[in-house]
Amino acid sequence: MTTGRRTATGAALAGALALTLLNAPAAHAQDTGIKVSDIVINKGKPIVVGTSKVVEPSLTFKITLPAGYSTSDPFRYSADPFLYRGRLSQDLDADFENYIGPGGYTCYEQSDKKADCEGSLYIDPDRSHDEVDSNADATTWKTGVSLLLFKANGNLAGHERETRSLTVQLKRAAKVTVNASPEPVVKGKQITVTGRLTRADWATKKYGGYGGRSVTLQFRATGTSSFVTVKKVTTSSTGALKTTVTASKDGTWRWAYGGNDTTGATTSGGDHVDVR
Repeated sequence: MTTGRRTATGAALAGALALTLLNAPAAHAQDTGIKVSDIVINKGKPIVVGTSKVVEPSLTFKITLPAGYSTSDPFRYSADPFLYRGRLSQDLDADFENYIGPGGYTCYEQSDKKADCEGSLYIDPDRSHDEVDSNADATTWKTGVSLLLFKANGNLAGHERETRSLTVQLKRAAKVTVNASPEPVVKGKQITVTGRLTRADWATKKYGGYGGRSVTLQFRATGTSSFVTVKKVTTSSTGALKTTVTASKDGTWRWAYGGNDTTGATTSGGDHVDVR
């Protein structure tokens, strides 16, 4: 066997597995003997989701198969890491509310029993999906693994769902705008910098004003490569930002919000002002 040979992808198996599960008789969970280890989701970072764009966080893990099974025959087994919150059911036909599964992955054979897998999870905030249909979903999610074994004739041989200690933070996306005026401005005069901080509402699928948040005003002088902090400003009840600064040199102004436990960080574009 050639080390590193690619097996079938999770996406390719998904359709066949779904049909098998739909037609499978009720069964009690039992040990499959499949071992899944070294799960890493989104490179260990929080997952930030907006109101319309599909998000596919990276996923890597390793699998080891039990006696009688080989990585060269991927249709005899399935090992799918997933995210969930609440109670983990062992029923095959359990309601998958508060569940985020893999979008697809590819496994590379390291031996007859071992494979390294890489791919992604799949999160669609559209109303037709229920991965993130409530703002309560912006919280800590747990990690589980769904394991399946199949007989040579395709019938289900065993299944189980295992929990893992790994947790992942799911956050609502935020946006912030900026406008600095007047442009140009006389040196020593006042520049007014405004903007608005909003964040995704997963219930309405719109962005709404995010009030009471501390946002940093930053400036990068023309000819330099980095932004420096000028001051911090708190958003109004509608998310509005407004402050004044003294014009001293040409440069670019922007707002930066650091995020929190439920909301992702965001930085506005830059607004350049000539000082004359």
